[in-house]
Amino acid sequence: MNISGYKCRVCKKKIKNYFCDLGSTPLANSFINNKKLINKEKNYPLKVYFCKKCFLPQIPEHVFAKNIFSNYDYFSSYSKSWIEHSKKYVNETIKDLGLNKKNNICEIASNDGYLLQFFKQKGFEVLGVEPATNIADEAIKKNINTLKIFFNFESAKRIKKKYGLQDLIICNNVFAHVPDILSFTKGLKELVSKNGIITIEFPHFQNLIKKNQFDTIYHEHFSYLSLHSTSKILKKF
Repeated sequence: MNISGYKCRVCKKKIKNYFCDLGSTPLANSFINNKKLINKEKNYPLKVYFCKKCFLPQIPEHVFAKNIFSNYDYFSSYSKSWIEHSKKYVNETIKDLGLNKKNNICEIASNDGYLLQFFKQKGFEVLGVEPATNIADEAIKKNINTLKIFFNFESAKRIKKKYGLQDLIICNNVFAHVPDILSFTKGLKELVSKNGIITIEFPHFQNLIKKNQFDTIYHEHFSYLSLHSTSKILKKF
């Protein structure tokens, strides 16, 4: 399957292959309750390109991330199982990393404070970074310090200047949502302390194939990550 004109977001080389083509669909979470508007709704291609050098399946930024994530419909706290996962994460991370209340903790794409609230309950100073203003406002109501900005290298420098280096940076379900994944990763490097830890959770490309999870392919998932491709990206920095 040959294509032309699209360059890999990691190595910048032209991609000549794609993994799958699901045609065209509207944006996920773009809910419309007027039947007349549905027929006018814009569709965008769902063709997953595959870079043989970086081993990274990816889709182009058909819609700017700021137009998807500045106002968002997904609130993490709606999921009871995700809340339980977050509690477990906090308890295990404090124990495994030997964190104390002098450590700075930051979450990128912190949503409505679903996870940072559990660190805060234990007396930790926390900082959330969440570009969706409607969701960030919910976190702020919980007294969770939250910056309403997109995270990248430039914003990481501003965060470091104001809040200092971070000893734990949490990236849950965000790495795949970033079109400029290199600037994002460079920002992590800029913000993490010398002996700090970055944790990243993402849907695994192997599961997509083995479990036929085609419904996880949609426009706000710009990359479909494996351990191999993620490792190649991280090693750049």
